[in-house]
Amino acid sequence: MGASKVVTRFAPSPTGFLHIGGARTALFNFLFARHHGGDFRLRIEDTDRARSTEPAIAAILDGLGWLNFDWDGEVVYQFARAARHADVAHQLLANGHAYRCYATPEELEAMRAAQRAAKQPMRYDGRWRDRSDWPNDAPHVIRLKAPQTGSVTIDDLVQGPVTVANAELDDMVLLRSDGTPTYMLAVVVDDHDMGVTHVIRGDDHLNNAFRQLALIRAMGWQEPAYAHIPLIHGADGAKLSKRHGALGVNEYRDQLGLLPEAVENYLLRLGWGHGDDEFISREQAVEWFDLSGVGRGPARFDMKKLESVNGHYLRQADDARLTALIAPGVGAALGREPTARDLDILQRSMAELKKRANNLNDLATSSLFYLRSRPIPMDDAAAKLLASAAPGILARARTAFAQGDDWSAPALENQARALADAAAVKLGQVAQPLRAAVTGAAQSPGLFDVMAMLGRDEILGRIDDALQMMEEGAKP
Repeated sequence: MGASKVVTRFAPSPTGFLHIGGARTALFNFLFARHHGGDFRLRIEDTDRARSTEPAIAAILDGLGWLNFDWDGEVVYQFARAARHADVAHQLLANGHAYRCYATPEELEAMRAAQRAAKQPMRYDGRWRDRSDWPNDAPHVIRLKAPQTGSVTIDDLVQGPVTVANAELDDMVLLRSDGTPTYMLAVVVDDHDMGVTHVIRGDDHLNNAFRQLALIRAMGWQEPAYAHIPLIHGADGAKLSKRHGALGVNEYRDQLGLLPEAVENYLLRLGWGHGDDEFISREQAVEWFDLSGVGRGPARFDMKKLESVNGHYLRQADDARLTALIAPGVGAALGREPTARDLDILQRSMAELKKRANNLNDLATSSLFYLRSRPIPMDDAAAKLLASAAPGILARARTAFAQGDDWSAPALENQARALADAAAVKLGQVAQPLRAAVTGAAQSPGLFDVMAMLGRDEILGRIDDALQMMEEGAKP
């Protein structure tokens, strides 16, 4: 490749949202370019006009933006370049590397039927390849005049040397009968015009590389380096699908509550490795990434592992950032906009809350007890704790806390211990019903920290609500 600047590209088709496999391909292209101080370009391959949609394009751009895969230059839209693609086909026609094919759809179907009957490979038989008696006014396509003898070897940067005999490839269509360019032509022209030096993509495109290389050579263009990455499979070894959890990237954010750095780290380790390193920062990934670390076998997607990785990054994340991320979900659950006081409580409690969560949804749900209006809802486990509490223990706790002057967490804990000693019970027999009354759950962040944060009036009010509930439950 000489000393030319490295240029990679990610080229999704906007016929659906950005899926997890596409995100990994984008990541590998992004990191390879950044590692080599090159450019990472984005091309939207929107030539399928019937299936390409604006919402899908918007979702792709949104997903890449969320993952912080910042591309260089303007987005290239393939359909807008159709005239340039057609021009290249006509250049090939003029220099003898392409020809007009007037075979009708009926003739081509008869040809394929004969090949099926003879159990031969399905490929165009070249019937117009060497003819020059072109009926200019008849519908036709333009086909590449591909080499028919010898073989081509691609020294793939992931798969290693791969060789295909030219006899296995037919003369592919470059321009359809309506004058529109085919995908194969558009990809080659766009890669050339964008200066792409390394084509990094899924190994389902490996066969395409040989066809595209024939076109590149016919034009006398610089050949890119190829790297075809094995596809992602599900845990059962089957091709990844929605039943394995293969959602659109935006759904990992919006439905599953994952952080972009966690998704990036997981995707990076899905088919690439650097020793035993499991948690790898963006800076480390840029420094370490190279295609030699990409495995040749399919990687297996594991949703539980992804959630575990996300839990790690959640615990590392800035508390103010997490507060801002869960605020919309918290507001939706409360049925109102969180107040400034609400957000302050969330942020001050975040260090404890995030220890117990693996995603933003869990984090938002676990924080609600801080902000709910009285009487707060109580789950079954909390209700059982109150029902089984020692008689009068919660009322005695309420009296003790009401009389105390110091409302700090250590002082509250000392009061609870003193009450347990006086009642000749263990601290848990005081703390557990108290936790149920204060949080509505059997598990929570540190009980006395919660009490200190919510304040005397709120805590005494919640204890009163629990005592009333216990009294009503005891009535015949």
